[in-house]
Amino acid sequence: MEHTTPHRPLHAWLLAARLRTLPLACASILLGSGMAAQAGGFQGGVLLLSLLTAILLQVLSNLANDYGDAQSGVDDASRTGPVRAVASGLLTPDAMRRGMLLTGLAAAIAGLSLLFVAFGSDLRSWLVFVLLGAASLLAAITYTVGLGGKPYGYRGLGDVAVFVFFGLLGVLGTLYLHTQSLSGLAILPAAVCGLLATAVLNVNNVRDIHSDARHGKMTLAVRLGKRRAIHYHWALLGTALLLTLVYLVWLPVPWVGWSCLVVAKPLYDAGRTLSRTEDGEQLTGMLKKTALSTLVYSLLLAAGLALA
Repeated sequence: MEHTTPHRPLHAWLLAARLRTLPLACASILLGSGMAAQAGGFQGGVLLLSLLTAILLQVLSNLANDYGDAQSGVDDASRTGPVRAVASGLLTPDAMRRGMLLTGLAAAIAGLSLLFVAFGSDLRSWLVFVLLGAASLLAAITYTVGLGGKPYGYRGLGDVAVFVFFGLLGVLGTLYLHTQSLSGLAILPAAVCGLLATAVLNVNNVRDIHSDARHGKMTLAVRLGKRRAIHYHWALLGTALLLTLVYLVWLPVPWVGWSCLVVAKPLYDAGRTLSRTEDGEQLTGMLKKTALSTLVYSLLLAAGLALA
């Protein structure tokens, strides 16, 4: 059950923004920037504006998720996890729509500023990244709000979107913004970041599997069922570890880079908890542990690459 919270506007907006999800949004930016430093193309302005854009897009996605789930009825009294601002009455739907609009505009301004710093007058790169930015904005909004039908997050496609936007696009896009070049080997850490971010989503979806199923929110966990969703979780973590080892061996880095493997222990602990309990509070804790592990992984590997 959710806890009641006094109506304070600032608190309501911070609640809806779900600040605890922001480390995950930053992980791919930090990793891509570390790879850029290893390649000798790091730019401080690109890092700062990339982080700002990613954070605003994540907040936009969280606001849209709060709004969309409230409109669909998924966020009822039986739901476990954090209090939702619209469903609990802390914010009205109209206020949330205005908040989404302002956050989307801020993300667009930050993104365009990022492109100016990264590319100057290179119109071809501008066009490609404007299209990618538009896709990111659309994906952030339509995850639970949808356009012309059910949101894609309600059809089991959220995992694919998270893998692409928090992994491949986040890491490789950041690397390209710094260096205007890519290497084939770069796809390995990008895939790892995406796999770990998808594991975070899977913990969330397993936690909410029963309430989601009752309300027709057909996440991949609902489609698989809990037992197979847990097997899927272990596959995500195992594949991430394997790809990391391949990358570290292929591209020798200092010991700081290898220290990214320390996250294997908390990730394993979170996976065991996911396998053994249905307690919502414990699973929420494991969700946070998995997200923070992803951030630590990215920081340590980025540091190792920068020192290489």
